[in-house]
Amino acid sequence: MSNTLQKNLRGSAGTIGTWLSIGSPIIAELAAECGFDWLLFDFEHGCASEASLIGNLQALNGSACVPIVRVGAPHPDLLMRVLDWGAKGVMVPHVESADDAEACVQAMHYPPRGRRGFSRSVRTYRYGVRPPAMDALEKPVFIAQIETLKGVRNAAAIAAVDGVDMLFVGPADLSLDIQARQEGHDSRPDYDACLKAVVEAARAAGKSTGILVRNSDDIHPLGMMGFHHLAVDSDLAILRNRYQQLLPSARAAAAP
Repeated sequence: MSNTLQKNLRGSAGTIGTWLSIGSPIIAELAAECGFDWLLFDFEHGCASEASLIGNLQALNGSACVPIVRVGAPHPDLLMRVLDWGAKGVMVPHVESADDAEACVQAMHYPPRGRRGFSRSVRTYRYGVRPPAMDALEKPVFIAQIETLKGVRNAAAIAAVDGVDMLFVGPADLSLDIQARQEGHDSRPDYDACLKAVVEAARAAGKSTGILVRNSDDIHPLGMMGFHHLAVDSDLAILRNRYQQLLPSARAAAAP
């Protein structure tokens, strides 16, 4: 089942994931049990250290949910390590050029496509208990985040790189970059136009698209725009928002 969902992340069949920033294996297990297609473990801005990743991945054992890891930076050793530990795909932030994307592909793929080192004894191959056939090594999903105007301008070239599977917009960073580029200028690049440019670039290359969604009202419009894979909110935001909703009514009810 997970292999099917992993394949779906490369295509236009819609999937729903969510962002995990707290680092709790219990939350990861609960989210998988609730039926998300994929989970994004955030090691760029998340609260957990890399040491917690294996426990979080183990929490998905027996689940059809696909684990994706967002690394903090595209260091080859880090990309290899999260894949060896059992991530089925990697999201890399701030991909701004075809060269950036190609360097990630090289680190994530075994020869002849890349330079990733191979070991039969890593967790993803069950510590050597079930080593893979050398002619059937799994190709990880590579999700390139488009988070700057430079990334938008180069989206077509990034999408054209063999091994890039998805262009994924980071709304907060892209909005911030648009605002920053506005300073000292009379006009500001249009955010929606940037989204459309990313979708068109991915479509032309036969690649999929994704985006983080904070407001449920945006889900349908973004789907209609052409975004296939939606990450709906995060564990941290869901808890924060619910606490903020509960506390005023609880205080009011407790007042004499």
